[in-house]
Amino acid sequence: MNSDAVVERVLGWASSTIRELPWRTTRDPWGVLVSEVMSQQTQVGRVAEKWPVFMERFPTPSACAASPLGDVLQLWQGMGYPRRARNLHRCAVAIVELGEFPEDLESLLALPGIGPYTARAVLAFAFGHDVGVLDTNVGRVLARVGGKSLSVSEAQTLADALVPSGESWLWNQAMMDLGGTLCTSRRAHCDECPLSDICQWRGDSGVADPARSSAGASRPQAQFEGSRRQARGLLLKRLGQGAVELDEVPDIVNRSPAQAHEVVDGLVEDGLCVLESDSLRLP
Repeated sequence: MNSDAVVERVLGWASSTIRELPWRTTRDPWGVLVSEVMSQQTQVGRVAEKWPVFMERFPTPSACAASPLGDVLQLWQGMGYPRRARNLHRCAVAIVELGEFPEDLESLLALPGIGPYTARAVLAFAFGHDVGVLDTNVGRVLARVGGKSLSVSEAQTLADALVPSGESWLWNQAMMDLGGTLCTSRRAHCDECPLSDICQWRGDSGVADPARSSAGASRPQAQFEGSRRQARGLLLKRLGQGAVELDEVPDIVNRSPAQAHEVVDGLVEDGLCVLESDSLRLP
């Protein structure tokens, strides 16, 4: 891979095409963290609607930490995967206890529910550290341009090596946009891609896609309709209106009593609702 050529083409492309998203106007680490947690397994359009609302209600870690988890869960409605909201609330509490926002990889990884991708995103987008942010989109681009499947460690090493000094914010946003808009999992728009002339794999080459077995491989989500995840969401939505009696749960989630019991047990175990006698409420 010709690293200099890749950097030159991607940055040139990004200068006029990078997407305008609400969180890209801030370098506040809390705002960046919220946007990255929200963006996990959630469409960008939905995050663009919810992020400004969340930040208005919880503009700082201390504002979030001082609020009950139930308030955070209510505002999270419609985003799915509520454990992310719980972890974000736990992060806020941990940051307040630390007295400052962590600015190094090890400390960020020590926050509840924060993995390598999110930690590196905060370092790059809030603090300007020259680190590669490796998500599914970036991993896919790297595998295709290099023409070979990559392990997570190989992809991360390459992502770090490509970051141009002092351009971490723009570079990483551009790579994510490139993978999210042109070099997508379903279709590669090679004719519009700034890397098409140096890419070792093109969608029209007849060669097997190296990203399919690489760090950039997308895994299809399980069906939502009829799933336990759907039932959990229905119950949490109803809890946002007030406490619920246990005998009401089967009708709320449209499941058998035994299945409803499993849903309740899971939410209580995850800390997403509280069981008091025969009723449930948000934390």
